[in-house]
This record gives sequence, structure tokens and C-alpha cells, in this order.
Amino acid sequence: MFKRKSDQPIGLKIIIVGCGKVGTTLVDQLVAEGHDITVIDSNITKIEELTNLYDIMGVEGNGASYSVQMEADIENTDLLIAVTGSDELNLLCCTIAKQVGNCAAIARVRTPDYSQEIGYLREKLGLAMIINPELEAAKEIARILYLPTALEVSPFAHGQAELIQFKIPEGNILDGITLAQLSSKVSHKVLICAIERDGKVTIPSGISEMKAGDIISFVAQRATIKNFMQNISVKTSKVKSTMIIGGGKATYYLASQLLHMGISVKIIEKDRKRCEELSVAFPKAIIINGDGTDAELLKEEGIDRVESFIPLTGMDEENIMLTLHARNLSNTKVITKINRLAFKDVITTLDLGSVIYPRLIISEAIIAYVRARRASIDSNIETLYHLFDGRVEAIEFSIDKTSRVTDIPLMNLKLKDQVLVAFINRNGNIILPSGQDCIRVDDTVMIVTTHHGFDEIEDILR
Repeated sequence: MFKRKSDQPIGLKIIIVGCGKVGTTLVDQLVAEGHDITVIDSNITKIEELTNLYDIMGVEGNGASYSVQMEADIENTDLLIAVTGSDELNLLCCTIAKQVGNCAAIARVRTPDYSQEIGYLREKLGLAMIINPELEAAKEIARILYLPTALEVSPFAHGQAELIQFKIPEGNILDGITLAQLSSKVSHKVLICAIERDGKVTIPSGISEMKAGDIISFVAQRATIKNFMQNISVKTSKVKSTMIIGGGKATYYLASQLLHMGISVKIIEKDRKRCEELSVAFPKAIIINGDGTDAELLKEEGIDRVESFIPLTGMDEENIMLTLHARNLSNTKVITKINRLAFKDVITTLDLGSVIYPRLIISEAIIAYVRARRASIDSNIETLYHLFDGRVEAIEFSIDKTSRVTDIPLMNLKLKDQVLVAFINRNGNIILPSGQDCIRVDDTVMIVTTHHGFDEIEDILR
């Protein structure tokens, strides 16, 4: 066993099985949140890399082995997360952990065959969560294509409210007006939650002025979003066609959703056998057996005419180059899937349209669960999203008991700086609050903040 640099446990005790890209991302974020992490992997080199970089412990071996889990101290562990490359191994790791350690367990399960059975597997195996990064990435892409002007679309309150991020175009009605003037200029009620200008993100107040080129995040009831976008003269109709490069798992999940939405789908995939499988699975889609990085083939298949273009190859470099190529040819909506996070700062400087990081999508779901487990009072985290490259957090809390924030007008709460109460969900009714509104028991409440690590609703107070 590789020893940690200091042996004082903080937060939850968590075992992560699998030191690949997802496992490494989880280590990075959970260590930053103050948890006691042990990693298990059969590759000693990967363990050494992580234990040298972070204050964690490492155990070499098969994560589904009883003896290996015992060496990792499974009996005193709060949570095991299995993110190896094998769905079956992940499920077995969790099953053994539940029997031996009586801890909570989360498994990564990616295979489409299992995706139809996630609810059954989670219930029968007693898992806290089953995560599927490709499926979640596909859902996020589909939400954006439904509202293609958006850079990001994040659902809250079980889909009844959405947080939309988009860039204010030149000459737009929002250019030059303050947030206080918004309601007089635009009839549909929205709440501006965050503004990025010249690389700096702020939680705005009523006197904050919006300008062309700003990237703003606003929250609204889902049913009113398109009307608001139409009122500010922004395109709201979903795309009618898409071209996808690559025929992997993410493409499978995405094609299924887009065809269900009535969007025509063309997939270009190198492997002939995979093309045949996709043709059987999606008879209404057009499947092209060819090299999606071939500029002539892309031109022949109409890259300059398609309404959206989504490279989903296994290589970030190819996805980025394909996106830049598509943007050079037309104004098509592009969405770029990026797996690695190492060059995130450089990627944000490129004009890639919407960028999807599957690893961050699942890490957000896990962090929300872990924070809720650590919370000391009766408020749980329902949903968590990181915005603006992780500089802003949007967190939805469920309010289960009275506390220092309940039944008090918001204007009388002593909130921390850079904290915004974005909406209150009361019995399915989305309230964009004023200073007179109160948070009540059984509400869910969305908080947008530049602070990090809020575990419970009282963290918003000074």
C-alpha cells in the first residue's frame, strides 16, 4: 500500500477503483473538496502517478477482490466509486463493497445493453448511483440542439427550470441595459445569474450593465425560455439536421435522442462492421462508411449545408480540428466533445462553440451526492453544475427542515458576497424571487455563487 503524506482523514472516506481519466478527475475534485481518498488499480504506474501528485493512498490489485478491498480499508469506508473500463467489473466491485463494507457504492456503466436496465440494476444491487458519461453527454448535446443559440443548457427542478448560457450578439436589445431595466425591455421574466466579460465572471446586481460579447447565464421556467429568446431576437428553433463524426457509444445515445426529437441524423464512421450495427439500430439515420476527417468526404456529404455538426471521435485533437473546419465553412451549430482536461485553458480561447466534457458531467453528479452525504443539517443537494470553466457553481438544495434561512424574507438574510438565490421551486411552481420572498420547508432552492464547496443551504450565510 502506498501511504498518504498526512494521515489525518477529512470529510468522507472514499475508495475510487480505476485510475483512468475519469478516476483521475474524481481524485482531483474530491481531494479539493477535502475528502480522504484511496485509489485501487492493477496498474502500479498509474497509482504511483496519483499518489505522488495528491495526498492520497493507493492499493495495487483487482478492485473486485475481497482481500484488496480489505487492504484499502473497505470496512471503514463511506463510499466506493468504481470507474474501471469494464461495466461488469464495476458492478462486481460495488456488490462486494456493499456486502463487506456496508458502504454506499457508485458504478460507471456505459454499455447500451445495460442502459435500459439502470433503474433495475441500481435497485437490486443497492447502488447509490449508476453513472454513464456517454449517455449524460448525449443528453446535454440534445438539450443544446433543441435551443441551438445556447452555449450550455442545464436543467433544474426535474426539468421545470433551466439555466441557459449564451453570448450577447452585437446590436442585441440586451446590449447596454442594466439588469434593473430588463423587465421593462423584455416582458418574459428571467433572472440573470452570472456575467462573464474579458475573462472575469461576476454574480450581477440590479445596476450591472450587459454588453455585446458578454457571456451570460440566466434562469427561467422552461416553458418561458423560448419566448424570452424570441423577444430579444435570438433564434430559438431546434436544428433540423445534424452530422455526427464517429460511431461510438456517445453517438449511439445521441442518435437515439435526436431521431426521437425529429432531427435528421447522418453518421460518418470508419469501421464497416460498426456502420452495419448502427444501420440496424437506426434505420431512419444515414450511415456513411468513411473517414470523417477527410475534407473532401465531408464536403460531399454536405458539411456546409447541415444545421449542426458534432465530432464524437475518440481523439480530442480530431474533434477540435473538425469543429474549426466546420466553423470555417458555415455558421452551422457545432458542439465539441473533449475528454482530457489538461489543456482546458487553451481550449477556452478557441472558437469551438459549445464544449462538452463528459468527465465533468459525471463528477458533478458524484460531488453533489458526496456533499449531500457530508451535510450536517436537513438540506440535500439535488443538482450541481459548474459553469464558466468551474468558476461558478449552480446548486439546487432541497429544504427538509426549518433552519436559519427559512421563513425569513430574502432581503433580511445576511448573504455572502457573490451569492444569488436564483429560484425557489414550490410544489412545481418556479418562483424567481424578490426580496420579499421566503424560503420554506419542502421547497427546493437554486443558488448561484462563485464560492466553492457549499454542502448545505446555510452555507450561503455570512
